[in-house]
Amino acid sequence: MDDTKTVLIVEDDLDLVEMYKEKMKNAGFRVLSATDGRKAIQRIKEIPDLILLDILMPKLNGFEVLKKIKKDEITKDIPVIVLTNVGSESVDSDEKLAMSLGAAAYVIKSLNTPEEVLDRIKTILL
Repeated sequence: MDDTKTVLIVEDDLDLVEMYKEKMKNAGFRVLSATDGRKAIQRIKEIPDLILLDILMPKLNGFEVLKKIKKDEITKDIPVIVLTNVGSESVDSDEKLAMSLGAAAYVIKSLNTPEEVLDRIKTILL
């Protein structure tokens, strides 16, 4: 039985997607990705073990995606780490909203290194 954990990265910045993919693969995770909210909803059907979710994205924003994940009986228990660079004036209200919608964690990209994000993922999954 393969117990490799799968992480879905939902992020519209392709450089960030590639960087996080590399880090996670090196740490032994299987990695899926989606570059907008609609693609994310499709990829979530593959039932990843954890979702790394950006807020500001085309087609569906991260809050809309998070609501859909948590409303669905099949996906509602998947931990979601909101990973964002939303402006500082809205951070408190965005963090409260993300957590109230069921996010496992709220991480600000500019304040956390990729290694710290990976540590957070490991803490939740392992």
